[in-house]
Amino acid sequence: MDASWIQEVRRFNRMVTQRVGALQDSYLSQGRPLGEARLIYEIGATGADIRDLRSRLSLDSGYLSRLLRSLEGQGLVHVESSPRDARVRRAMLTSEGRAEFDAYESRSDELALSILNPLDESQRRRLLSAMEEVRRLLQVAAIDIGVEPPGSADARWCLAEYFAELAARFEEGFDQTKGNTVSEAEMTPPAGYFLVARRGAEPVGCAALLRLSDETAEIKRMWTSPAARGQGLARRMLHKLEQIAREAGFRRLCLDTNRALKEAHALYRSEGFSEVGRYNDNPYADYWFEKRLAD
Repeated sequence: MDASWIQEVRRFNRMVTQRVGALQDSYLSQGRPLGEARLIYEIGATGADIRDLRSRLSLDSGYLSRLLRSLEGQGLVHVESSPRDARVRRAMLTSEGRAEFDAYESRSDELALSILNPLDESQRRRLLSAMEEVRRLLQVAAIDIGVEPPGSADARWCLAEYFAELAARFEEGFDQTKGNTVSEAEMTPPAGYFLVARRGAEPVGCAALLRLSDETAEIKRMWTSPAARGQGLARRMLHKLEQIAREAGFRRLCLDTNRALKEAHALYRSEGFSEVGRYNDNPYADYWFEKRLAD
């Protein structure tokens, strides 16, 4: 990684935090720091489950509890059990909290206008386009990919979504009793590996690597959530699988795919996979690919 890139990111972070007032102990002159102000916004008019707040904001549970206690002490928030599940705690704004929410909404609009007003029309469009690109790329950077047991709750959720999509997209549908022939043991080290991609606490993708022989591994169960598509996640997971395969001593990767998954065909070809003849009896496969791994 180029050291100048790191310094440029830090320079950008310093400029943004200063310009939006994140350094002030009274954010937008409402008497409380940014953390408490953001929590008021996230709770909103309808309230929010505390576990969802923790996940959405990537906050440590202890720090979130301190923020909530502070807002409760100010008379802005109260915490109660969810009507759907008594085990789930829910944060709600009081009438005073809703008034603060409205004040923050108004002052946040004023801050946005103070950034846009000095610019001409062309500059505003350039800034907004750049902001959207930064937002999109930060979302990509926020996705973590790791190996985990294929029987975990998130892994099973991803696989269920994967199978549902195959059933919807394949011309002949998809029958798991015919096409789901991979056991959890086959996706567990050292026999195989299962990846789950997450944005925060939300699972957004999966992929598996299976041992076929001492030399060859097979890629299976590659799926990305519609909410995470167009961000290079499938390519990142593919690179992660290749890294794992090299470290495990494999010299060849192979995979099969259905004719309906045209975006997958393009991805594999762009990553150096070549089409080969049939190597298995998967009834849903129309194409077979392989890639030799460099030493």
